Amino acid sequence: MTISPDFTAVSLAVAAVLVAYLAVGEPWLGRRMYASLERSRDGEPRALVRYYRVVLGVWCALGALAVAVLALSPDAAASDLGLGAPDDSLFTYLLIPVFLVAIAWSGRVFQQKARDGRHIPGLSSIGAMLPRTRGERRYAVALGVADGVVGEFIYRGLLIALGVGVLGLDLYVAAALSLAVYALAGLYQGSKGMLLFAFFGAVSTMLYLQTGSLLLPVVFHAAIAIRDLVMTQDPERIRPAPTGAATLRKAHP
Repeated sequence: MTISPDFTAVSLAVAAVLVAYLAVGEPWLGRRMYASLERSRDGEPRALVRYYRVVLGVWCALGALAVAVLALSPDAAASDLGLGAPDDSLFTYLLIPVFLVAIAWSGRVFQQKARDGRHIPGLSSIGAMLPRTRGERRYAVALGVADGVVGEFIYRGLLIALGVGVLGLDLYVAAALSLAVYALAGLYQGSKGMLLFAFFGAVSTMLYLQTGSLLLPVVFHAAIAIRDLVMTQDPERIRPAPTGAATLRKAHP
């Protein structure tokens, strides 16, 4: 895989804002938002939905900034940011169903563990984010998709391109630097969460460098995110979203 992105001064100004947020704002804000969710989750029926909506809004804003960086750089090809066909299409298209089946199977294993009351590693660090109603599950799926699509475009596609095109780094050094920034996003889950972010980010990075396209990393990332959010609980305990008077009674006992 080789890329040679060329960014304009205007696009670099936009990119600087985005990178500053990813390196400093995202770890800080993510930790504050999750801590707030933990405090309000059990007492406010709509707390998780509000959290999902804010996170989705942030992803949309970050995605728009990343698109603006590319749009303002006419000499930077979309393929320089991973937006193109994979180098080895057959390998990629064969691997996609393998990943989906493997991740779905692991999700079934998690659900069985939840039914049996057994421990699921890492679950406690995201406990407040797990949906308890069908409405929350729909938001969780949307968040997983956004996490995969926008997250890969920014952390893999854009940051690696900036490292190569602006800092003049070797492709693999730029990839390692982008991975370090990505690991910081897991700060809200503590040190173990950062290690998990680093591990799964490394897998996505490897897939990107191997295929030259974000297609496979996006599928992998989104599937993992959806599995972790909606397939780590006993589905029989998921209830319809409270409405009307039921919501009021729960909000004001």
